[in-house]
Amino acid sequence: MVNLNIKYKNLIDYLKSEIPFEPEIAIILGSGLGDFAEQININKSISTSDIPGYPVSTVIGHKGKIHFAEYQGKKLILFQGRVHFYEGYDIDECVIPVFISSKLGADKLLLTNAAGGINKNFTPGDLMLITSFNGILIKKELTDLIGLTNPAAKNNFIHLPNPELNRKIKESAHSENIFLKEGVYFYTKGPSYETPAEINFIDKFGADAVGMSTVHEAVYAAFLGMKVSAVSCITNFAAGISIQKLSHSEVTETANRVKNTFAKLIKAVIKSI
Repeated sequence: MVNLNIKYKNLIDYLKSEIPFEPEIAIILGSGLGDFAEQININKSISTSDIPGYPVSTVIGHKGKIHFAEYQGKKLILFQGRVHFYEGYDIDECVIPVFISSKLGADKLLLTNAAGGINKNFTPGDLMLITSFNGILIKKELTDLIGLTNPAAKNNFIHLPNPELNRKIKESAHSENIFLKEGVYFYTKGPSYETPAEINFIDKFGADAVGMSTVHEAVYAAFLGMKVSAVSCITNFAAGISIQKLSHSEVTETANRVKNTFAKLIKAVIKSI
């Protein structure tokens, strides 16, 4: 079993020597949603390429920056981009932002992502509060991940997303007059988009949206004792729901169109927690 404290010792030592403060809240920004980082007061930015042992993100829309920022008196650590399984990384590398956040002191984690809509009542541009996750396709990796935290806890049930944080997110959306959808997020490894037949299969599992991130981050954070919630930006209809050919450019274009609404919601959430 990989000992992350040993594997990433130099990484954590480097960051501790560079950070301006200990963060309270961690936010991981998904595809096309990174512009939020430029809308608040940033105290310091660090390129992940300068951090020893940090994996390189190869996906368009993931800038590879870690920002330390303050908003409404809250100290934040923002990850402008993440790494994915489909880039060839192992589970312990894909959860590096969560590991860093916990090690530096954050006890709350807000995850965001771009997702394909399966629920036919959704529209591209909707924001969806994740009420539950389905990670059945990466059960082995999740079991390994739990072992990285506590080998004795492999059969434990974890309660996530955090109900208190989810309530705060719903209240924040209401206060800002943002119509927030709710639903189940289904994880696939990627990098290819799902076929219409696969989407039909996933739909039968009760999924409202599908994506290639977030679940392992949420599970690991919960096992580290962090309070976790997540919001998806529905950037496109999944294959078979729409006749339009899927593309990453559609993802970033839709995320860019709703970035102000997204920022308004995240700012209200930060203020409330």
